[in-house]
Amino acid sequence: MPAADVGPENPLPQLEAACDLHALAELPGIPDEMRQNIGYGHLPGVLPYTLQDAYTRQRRPRAFKAIVLENQTLRATFLPELGGRLWSLFHKPAARELLSVNPVFQPANLALRNAWFSGGVEWNIGTIGHTPSTCSPLFAARVSGPDGAHVLRMYEYERMRQVTFQIDAWLPDHSPMLHVHVRIVNPHDEEVPMYWWSNMAVPEAEGTRVIVPAESAYRFGYTGKLDIVPVPGFDGVDRSYTTVSKRAIDYFFHVDVDAGRRPWIAALDATGSGLVQTSTQRLKGRKLFLWGTGSGGQRWQEFLSVPGKPYLEIQAGLARTQLEHVRMPASSTWSWLENYGLLQTDRAEVHGADWTAAQHAVETRLEALSPRASQDAEHARALEWIDRAPDELLHSGSGWGALERLRRSSASEAPLSGPGQPYGNAALGEQQLIWLQLLQTGTFPNPDPLAPPLGFMVQPEWQALLERAVAGVERENWFAWLHIGVMRFYRGNHDGARAAWERSQTLLPNAWAMRNLAALAATVGNTRAAAEGYMAAHRLLPALRPLSIEACRTLLSAGQPSECLRMIDGLSPADQAHGRIRLLEGMAALATGDLERVKHVLDTNFVVDDLREGDTPLSELWFGYHEQRLRRAEGKTVDEALKARVQREYPLPRNYDFRMTDT
Repeated sequence: MPAADVGPENPLPQLEAACDLHALAELPGIPDEMRQNIGYGHLPGVLPYTLQDAYTRQRRPRAFKAIVLENQTLRATFLPELGGRLWSLFHKPAARELLSVNPVFQPANLALRNAWFSGGVEWNIGTIGHTPSTCSPLFAARVSGPDGAHVLRMYEYERMRQVTFQIDAWLPDHSPMLHVHVRIVNPHDEEVPMYWWSNMAVPEAEGTRVIVPAESAYRFGYTGKLDIVPVPGFDGVDRSYTTVSKRAIDYFFHVDVDAGRRPWIAALDATGSGLVQTSTQRLKGRKLFLWGTGSGGQRWQEFLSVPGKPYLEIQAGLARTQLEHVRMPASSTWSWLENYGLLQTDRAEVHGADWTAAQHAVETRLEALSPRASQDAEHARALEWIDRAPDELLHSGSGWGALERLRRSSASEAPLSGPGQPYGNAALGEQQLIWLQLLQTGTFPNPDPLAPPLGFMVQPEWQALLERAVAGVERENWFAWLHIGVMRFYRGNHDGARAAWERSQTLLPNAWAMRNLAALAATVGNTRAAAEGYMAAHRLLPALRPLSIEACRTLLSAGQPSECLRMIDGLSPADQAHGRIRLLEGMAALATGDLERVKHVLDTNFVVDDLREGDTPLSELWFGYHEQRLRRAEGKTVDEALKARVQREYPLPRNYDFRMTDT
């Protein structure tokens, strides 16, 4: 399919705290347990992962590896190169696709590591947000079930929580439901904050109704507030019909699984048919996400795909909401079974005014498709082959699991995984080999300072090994001190990080340590030192686009827009034309009062390839320009009246409208 290239990983470790789109300021009426979960388990950033932010919007035909499970009823297609995404679930007798299948692969900035794409079913683990592996490969293998059936196993080592996860999928003969068995293993002797959500994209059209066994929901409207609303509707509007909402919104449904209610969710079209998902009891959360029918939501959907492909997401998770982590006990294993299939009901029953009758109609049909007792039995049966060694490796994941296996063996710790998840040495790559050298020899590489330093670690066991090295044989190694600084910073030891990066700089001047010192200065609020540091680092690596972007952004924050413009003027034509730098140029020109330059930037109809979900700098630049233009032309004060006038007279062009809060 037409696909944009994800591009190389960003070599700059993320030191700036990521903006949390789901940060909460208000929690009226929220239960104490949920409040505790919301405040628990948060991480300082995406480290040890690096950002995937080098993609563009230039698409070319590309072949993706696909793994297909098929029986007489369903054909399920998985993409192991892209987080194991269930890309398509096709119902053969009905000749119907049950998921929203994106006709293109187009990353955008919605995930923890930036790059994310829409469509299919995504498997999210680790911490709040779209998972680090969503645009990265998983291991995929063929396993024989006890009855000889083929089982697709996908698995990987998750580095933020240092746990393993495994997804086993199979289609029994004549089954109307795809079976997906998930297992998470915490190998540590301490509890781990855990997060899992299975996100299902389905087509949206007039008449689409989401039905769930709940009478209330926690609503999050991307305004910092979580409140409780009745289901299916309030204020005289039935919100289970998704096209009634103009703005993007989350509904986290309260399914009372503790009282024995079966967890499920269905998105049904005007005829009363569509995708249904159900699970065993551990996966108790159910959610509806919709972009809304406002101009911003429509623009986002086109930005992620092509015009005319509206979709919504129904989701299932470990917690009530996606604002929470749950406590996974030490040395524990969690597993559950999910089922996916086509639900066909009587249209009048599921589209009637009686919510209870609609629920009952779905539950009755679901019980016929996937009896609850059979689902529980199938879950138990899956445990028979959960540790069975694969018959054939179909695709390789990362080398981090193999490295952790070797580390645990060296330290005489319990094995990372059993035979069902082999992390072989063949997966080890360049990023892991620097750490393998440390593990096996106690030494660390000393590369060219112009080479990008990928392969960061923040795990305490690796920090102990490297601290020992820099106290001894690697005390003169600039690269070792660079990595020690990242580890210390991640653990909140800013003084130790500063000392490490200064030591790295003293041993061998390098842009990487200089940039990190600048980022540290910004973190502690010393914007002047941050700006000076970024300019110095940029002089050493003027062609590194991520560094140019960070430097320009910091100069703006430091109140130096003229210096920002001078830096942009010195960049290559390709960098000057980059959408993110175009945006920074417009912001800097507005701050200096150079309205002609702002107009020139806006007239180019530039595109910020990695515009962040929830960010509004494009609309702010547009309205800010017109406010300043009228202020100057008419001698006006920029007050609320002038702002309202600008909103009326100079509506935001559609290509710049990514607002998620249309009313």
